[in-house]
Amino acid sequence: MRASERTCQGVQVSASRRSGTTDELGPDEPERPGGDGPTPPEGAEAAGPVGPDGTDLLAALLDGMDAALCAFDGDGIVTHWNREAERILGWTAAEAVGRHGFAGWAVREADAEDIEGRLMSAMHAPGRQVHEFALLTKDGGRVLVRSQSAAVRGPDGKPAGLYFAFSEVHAQIDLERSIALSEALFEDASWGVVLVDADLRPAVVNAHAARALGTGRTAALGRPLGDLLTQGVEELENALTHVLAEGAPPAPAELWVGVRTPEGEKRRCWRSGFLRLASPLAEEPVPLGVGWMFQDVTEAKQGEQEASLLRFRTNQLHRAARAAAECENPAEAATVHLDFALAGFADHALVDRVMGGATADAEGAGPPRLMRVAATPSGGPGPSALTGHTGLPLRYGETHPALQCVARAGSVRAGVGSAPSDEAREWARARLWPDDTVHALCAVLRSRGRTLGVVTFLRGGGRTAFERSDATYAEDVAGRMAAALDLADLTDAARATGRDDGA
Repeated sequence: MRASERTCQGVQVSASRRSGTTDELGPDEPERPGGDGPTPPEGAEAAGPVGPDGTDLLAALLDGMDAALCAFDGDGIVTHWNREAERILGWTAAEAVGRHGFAGWAVREADAEDIEGRLMSAMHAPGRQVHEFALLTKDGGRVLVRSQSAAVRGPDGKPAGLYFAFSEVHAQIDLERSIALSEALFEDASWGVVLVDADLRPAVVNAHAARALGTGRTAALGRPLGDLLTQGVEELENALTHVLAEGAPPAPAELWVGVRTPEGEKRRCWRSGFLRLASPLAEEPVPLGVGWMFQDVTEAKQGEQEASLLRFRTNQLHRAARAAAECENPAEAATVHLDFALAGFADHALVDRVMGGATADAEGAGPPRLMRVAATPSGGPGPSALTGHTGLPLRYGETHPALQCVARAGSVRAGVGSAPSDEAREWARARLWPDDTVHALCAVLRSRGRTLGVVTFLRGGGRTAFERSDATYAEDVAGRMAAALDLADLTDAARATGRDDGA
């Protein structure tokens, strides 16, 4: 009996075992003493029960493969045919094993010589060879497959046959695309990609994400997210936990986080998308972690916020101008401008006038004295109130921000910094401001080239410090208030002289 026939017979026996039929003894298998089957190796009785033989194990491995597998002996006889090959082409192992080549059943007669020649050449070529060609299904259809073939060598090292693994081209292409996409995401993606395990620790980090986190790709692996971010950790972990339990959210989320940098902590906005990762090998979906993809949109978000803030402040100025136009008393119009400006901008506001009348800038002039003419309630919300002309100067120190503002004829910002709460209260009291003040912005009141006074905007601890854009807005409000206060002075002067034309 030829080697190919013995191999073929062995495969047929294996197939009969899977189908539940009774095994037959091969020609070289010795009888057991009782005639029940092959004699076990010497010492097998002492070692315990004998496991599956090599044929059973080989059959199980072949049938469990995801790829279709066919094998030929040196004469081109089909010796192996697994279940995936049966699924793709429809031919069963019993129908395929023992055939010579593919001609007339798995390949068209016209293509058989070329295809079989390419396959059989793998027995004498180093490594694996990859080919694409069409195979015939049992019902007469055609399937384009991509194959890998390589020689199978015998004990003497000479080619004894070859194996031929194949899969449908579209399935192979899908697999290659998935692998290529994965590699591209972790190498060349222009957004951050992080695979987070079920313990919420980074398992894989791409180059872009590592730069965004301010660390190396390997240095971030296995570390808690709190070690990588200074702010926004709770929100991020909450999102990851939700995805593990419920699945991906329907839309991206914008998360504000704090990142450590050599220049200090920076606040960034990351537009993030999340995907739950499940094992494709498990019968039940087993979460492997979360795929977190993010893109830095800090500049765009800040631009949107600034545009929105600018629109709001412009609308407030417009509304204030219309409301002030209905005030008979110009001083009351000044407080209207102040009340509209205060919304969303500051917690309190104070208006101080220069005593002795408006002054022009002059070198060598003494320090100005200021008196309170209007203020917002410090105990709660409410409109600004005119306090009247008491004629009593405020006890401002020489370095008080309001006096500096008048002396410079420009805006002055002040803040308590990171001082403890007790020191912050003392700082505010020393400047005659409400106890909860931690940030201040003074804007000069100027009209017709003269300094009329200063308006001071105050913020508590729940707000951020005043920025340059805030100073610009305060200066705009101060200019409108100064015009109204100047008109009030002219009106008062006209009344004092008996004229009522207001000019």
